[in-house]
Amino acid sequence: MPVDSRAPRGPVSEAPPRRSSTQRSVMMSEAAPTVVGAPPNRSVTNLPAQTLPGQPLPAPSLPPPSLSPSSRGSEPAPISFAAQTDVGKTRQHNEDNFLVDRKLRLYVVCDGMGGHAAGEVASAVAVRTLSEEIRKSQDLLDDYVAGSTGGSKVNKRDITNMLGFAVNCASRKIHGEALLDEKKRGMGTTLVAALFLGTQAFIVHVGDSRIYLLRNGTLEQLTEDHNVYNEFIKKKKIDLGDAAKLAPKQAITRAVGVYEHCEPETLVIDVAPGDRFLLCTDGLSGYFEAPEGSPEELAQKLIQPDPDAVVGDLVETAKHRGGKDNITAVLVTLGALESDDAQRLRQLEAQKAVLAGTPLFSALNARELRQVLQVTEVEQYQDHQIIVREGEQGEQLYIVLTGQVEVMRTGAPVARLEPGEHFGEMALIRNQPRSASARAMGPTQLMVIHRKDFFEILRTEHRLAVKLLWQFTGVLANRLAETTRNLGIAREELVGEDITCEIFGSEDEGVTAELP
Repeated sequence: MPVDSRAPRGPVSEAPPRRSSTQRSVMMSEAAPTVVGAPPNRSVTNLPAQTLPGQPLPAPSLPPPSLSPSSRGSEPAPISFAAQTDVGKTRQHNEDNFLVDRKLRLYVVCDGMGGHAAGEVASAVAVRTLSEEIRKSQDLLDDYVAGSTGGSKVNKRDITNMLGFAVNCASRKIHGEALLDEKKRGMGTTLVAALFLGTQAFIVHVGDSRIYLLRNGTLEQLTEDHNVYNEFIKKKKIDLGDAAKLAPKQAITRAVGVYEHCEPETLVIDVAPGDRFLLCTDGLSGYFEAPEGSPEELAQKLIQPDPDAVVGDLVETAKHRGGKDNITAVLVTLGALESDDAQRLRQLEAQKAVLAGTPLFSALNARELRQVLQVTEVEQYQDHQIIVREGEQGEQLYIVLTGQVEVMRTGAPVARLEPGEHFGEMALIRNQPRSASARAMGPTQLMVIHRKDFFEILRTEHRLAVKLLWQFTGVLANRLAETTRNLGIAREELVGEDITCEIFGSEDEGVTAELP
């Protein structure tokens, strides 16, 4: 798999991750993670009996957190998995690797490159290093799942920063090994990983391996390919046909190990029982796109109940359609596929739908909405509970998820907001006192975005930042137009016909006064 020779762009995760202030040692004698890799055809059926695919994994023995519906939520669902890797029909050896770490609830897939078995080395180093680095932050993970407060409080950004740092540790290690052996110069690997904490999945990826989510019968690609083809498509410079001719999909723009540092992308999503994740290399995903196949066909295969049969079918389909590359698939299912948590699914879909219907975010695609959702919290308020007070400083944007909000100015009601409406948007860009108060009318749920998280999106996601700022300008323009209309109506009322004489008649006739 060729890699674009351009140097890495933008910031990289170089600083070590924040460690929890709770000092607890990590037992290095714990069972090692399960790794399956380079041999031509391997599947998890070769693993010890206690790690057979499809067997539910116990949830971590941590106290159940009491958090908002959008956060860690209730007790996590047990996880079952199935996995398989295959050399394919063209390659001489398998450069793919995958890892299943049952204790961490970590799943990783890597697609190595470099020739002379160097790709196999790169992918093996990547999966092992990532797991080792994450294990060093076990206290951090435990505090996050437990919802610790005070000095031990851990937020989403702490976890994603830790994942980015771990991937860059792998990149430095691979690059260092390549410098010591000329035959391995330029070796590297793609990487996709999913780390499940409580009721959330933390995803990190580099390159064109993918993670799909099957939820309630709908398939969604969660990761974005880091290749030249996709860059052309995103910038809308040329159509799909021309892009395929000028930029083969195998020409990736990011990889782990080709340079000392890489640029991993992270995503955090709320999960529910019944969710199914597919981690795979392009040797599989490429055969479920036109002209060989379609995402709809992939969804139909993933919806089948037996995970072993699903993985086997996916690999055999890729081989039947050419098998030009190594093929690897890891299928992860939360709880039982057929026993969805309907209430939680409705809640997650409601959050996404409300956000998509809000003017500030209406122009975003599904992946961009997930990027905003990952920095969104859900807060609950009781009847007549004050949300913000007029004159106080604030830094949050609020979106009504359920219930109603009454907006008041100087104690007088001026508006009532329904689900999908928002207030406080100016606090995202200016540090100034609130111009009005707001209180809940009945039990109310609000989606909340903080200024620092909004700025982080603007800083790191440039295309998304352009859309957000454009939509923000439109919202402000609408507010300005509304204010101008209101001022016009008020002016008309002020300059209306003077009917004083009609009211008082002749009682004041003859009483005049002149100003000096």
